[in-house]
Amino acid sequence: MESRIPGACPLDCPDTCSWEVTVRDGVAVGLRGNREHPFTRGALCVKVNRYLEHSRAADRILHPMRRVGPKGSGRFERITWDEALSEISVRLTAIIDEHGGEAIWPYQGTGTLGFIQGESGQAGRRFWNVLGASEHDLNICSRAGNVGLRYTNGTPGGMDPETFALSRLILLWGTNPLTSGHHVWKFVQDARAAGAYVVAIDPIRTRTADQADEHLPIRPGTDAALALGLLHVVLEEGAEDRDYIERHTYGWPEFEAEIRKYPVSRVAEITGLPEDRIRALGVRLAHTRPTGIRATMGVQRHEGGGTALRTIACIPGVTGDWRHPGGGVVYSTSAYAPLTVDTRPDLLAEPVRTLTMTRLADQLDETVRCLWVYAANPVGSTSDQNRVRAALQRDDLFTVVMEQFPTDTVDYADIVLPATMQTEHMDLHAGYGHMYLVWNEPAVEPPGECLSTTETFRRLARRMGLTEPALYDSDLELAEQLLSGSGIGLDVLRKQGWARIDVPDPFVPFTDGFPTPSGRLEFASARAEADGLPRVAGYIPSYTARTAPAARDHPLTLITPAQHTFLNTIFSNNPELLRRSKGPRVLVNEADATPRGLVDGQPARVFNGNGEFVAYVEISDRVRPGVVAAPKGHWPKLSPGGANPNAVVDERDADMGRGAVYHDNFVEVAPLSS
Repeated sequence: MESRIPGACPLDCPDTCSWEVTVRDGVAVGLRGNREHPFTRGALCVKVNRYLEHSRAADRILHPMRRVGPKGSGRFERITWDEALSEISVRLTAIIDEHGGEAIWPYQGTGTLGFIQGESGQAGRRFWNVLGASEHDLNICSRAGNVGLRYTNGTPGGMDPETFALSRLILLWGTNPLTSGHHVWKFVQDARAAGAYVVAIDPIRTRTADQADEHLPIRPGTDAALALGLLHVVLEEGAEDRDYIERHTYGWPEFEAEIRKYPVSRVAEITGLPEDRIRALGVRLAHTRPTGIRATMGVQRHEGGGTALRTIACIPGVTGDWRHPGGGVVYSTSAYAPLTVDTRPDLLAEPVRTLTMTRLADQLDETVRCLWVYAANPVGSTSDQNRVRAALQRDDLFTVVMEQFPTDTVDYADIVLPATMQTEHMDLHAGYGHMYLVWNEPAVEPPGECLSTTETFRRLARRMGLTEPALYDSDLELAEQLLSGSGIGLDVLRKQGWARIDVPDPFVPFTDGFPTPSGRLEFASARAEADGLPRVAGYIPSYTARTAPAARDHPLTLITPAQHTFLNTIFSNNPELLRRSKGPRVLVNEADATPRGLVDGQPARVFNGNGEFVAYVEISDRVRPGVVAAPKGHWPKLSPGGANPNAVVDERDADMGRGAVYHDNFVEVAPLSS
């Protein structure tokens, strides 16, 4: 007997693909993109095409385990679920009795973005509220940009990415969709067929930059300066939309004065871009309507990242592009998801502290006695890797990891719990790069003794004798609660597998005003000023952009872009995708390689005061002089030297939201033998 089961890709990608699983006699035998879904259009990515193979991998964790070797050794013995739940229950109870619930840190990541099983719905938070555990601030991915956009637009939401098909100028700003979310490219291609011009603004000449009409290799962390420089040209051309500015924006005189401080000559000096190319793009921007801008998470992973998005978002306020389908900016569409997430904060007996994901090394101190990691691999993905490892080795720290594979983080666990994968559990998703809800029906039974996130917490709640009814809601009950205000019925969603959010098509946001205090796009923000930030959008340079590299022992700026074959550290243990990645690499411009004696293909140390990792040199003009790029995602324990680029990444904050600074670090590169 054969059937096709609707599902959704759960991974941290804007596309949130709708897929279909072909099941024959209880076995998943095929996976393909849903051909009826308007955004997925039948295609999956190179990574997810291997998802079924990955779910059956030989190293899949299938049973609960208890550590028997030193922390970090990865030595475990198999135990039963009954033993695991009993031990966890006893340890959690003792920690709460002696240190209080805040001594528990539920460290949740973006391994799944599901509203039932994953990060979007804060799965497990009701359980943690009953225990009085610390709040977990999941800020590692997009927070700085989210905050910056809220100061300008009142929301991180913007264009419907499908309307890029209607744009006549497209700026792909700090984004590489052909590696990280390729489905929008179809709409870019539609626009090009109608005469659109496509510009990639990126420190690296990526796959996407190769396909664009023009690539601007900007100096990392100077994007806001470029935005101001382009707007300076718009003013020189007299092309600002005075009617739109007057009727729909706030703070124009202050922002106009800020723009005037950034003539093209100054911006060229800051960004490292030629004056003529900045001016040419500014003229094109001045006279091309509609202009659509896609700026995603990479552009804000530095000390001035929130300001970068805040200022980029001002561009369509000056040009009036928000008037038009295909005009404006899109960073994330998740704000449009009409889902009701109720984590039941009323279950907290009293307010609790918040612990910040990007400060794991700093905050994992003696006040934390239990670290519970799920849908995350912090040893592989979090800044300041060596200090994180040291913190995880504490004898008085009880660490539980819910996982599918034996990651570096699993190696430090006291108890490991086997987790289901997407084809084995129920979930509900909303893309942050499109305007659809997507349903995931379980297609097959979980292998071994794997349990979903929700079922794990239900069983642990029973073992601990917790009586709060909300802890025992079924997955279908949770789905009904999530959809309660959406106008979309669960039966319809389960049958079709997806549904469009109730917005016009084509969608032009902000036609009824902006969700800001003034109801307008805010070039100047009293909220930002109250938060200790500049009142007016402008330019805050990154750490590496404002610091003279010549005066440093480690003069090269490191950025850590996405791998084409991995998604963060997911799939990094897949033999074929690992082979295609060609191992850990560091791209070095020939101007930097020659004086350091670096040869193409040789292993090299990439290092600074935080630590080092080993990567194979790729001499390339894809990076500009002074910049090196080491794609992220390799598991440290599968890498030469036992580390990945996060060994050299500082645990510092961006200007807003305590965002991470993965693209804002100085390093040196030397042959491995030196």
